[in-house]
Amino acid sequence: MKPFLLLLLFLPLSSHAQKIFSAEYQNQADIKVYVVEYENQCDLKVFKVDYSNQANGNSGLWYFVDYANQADKKIYFVDYPNQSDLKIYFVQYQNQAGWRDKSKQHLLY
Repeated sequence: MKPFLLLLLFLPLSSHAQKIFSAEYQNQADIKVYVVEYENQCDLKVFKVDYSNQANGNSGLWYFVDYANQADKKIYFVDYPNQSDLKIYFVQYQNQAGWRDKSKQHLLY
């Protein structure tokens, strides 16, 4: 019973939800993001989910929240690719989401 309780205690610490807030100003953001035109240009393929409980793991499933204090990460959309920390591409289907450049994965932990 004790190992099960310990697992429940530490489980929330090990999950990396992707609740995202789109900041209005660059200095409010954790990450600067650029949306590319073509899939082969991105670091991460993103799918916008409808519910926050669908945004589990660091796999490109993002749920956009209304308030900054609800977010795990705050992002700012930049105008040019050379201004960004992360280049993303929005996909149409959930199973298309995922990392193309795993070296940038640390940005969303």
